[in-house]
Amino acid sequence: MNAWTVAATAVFAGGVGATVWGVATGPLRRRVVAQNLSTALACPGLLLLSQGYDRPSYVDLALILALLGPVSTLVFARLLAEDLAKDPPRARALTYTTAGLGAVVVLALCAAAGPSRAMVKLLVIGALLIGGNVVASRALSGGFARRGHG
Repeated sequence: MNAWTVAATAVFAGGVGATVWGVATGPLRRRVVAQNLSTALACPGLLLLSQGYDRPSYVDLALILALLGPVSTLVFARLLAEDLAKDPPRARALTYTTAGLGAVVVLALCAAAGPSRAMVKLLVIGALLIGGNVVASRALSGGFARRGHG
């Protein structure tokens, strides 16, 4: 075991374990937030495993997960819009914490990869992961706050 696999184990054990508990129990608002966060936590775990085991194919899985995870959350937000409007989820701190985790993992892997095509791929995954997580989380809680229009 190296430091990358230890970090991946910590992400999977702590993060994904908590989201499985959130999906299995509680009200609807907790379940949809846990589903969104499960993809936001599994993706950095796959990236860490990719570096730890020297398997570039895990990066491709993380790319697909970073792309499809928020899309599935947006589908749930659309289908459950009426139920979520009655009791909207509130997970702003959790959303930004997982986005920060994704950013830290992607930046650490970019430093390990060095300037290459792999680094560009990691940056794309990071942008999809962070942006998708924030947009999907805001969609679950009713959208973005309206600002005064000049």
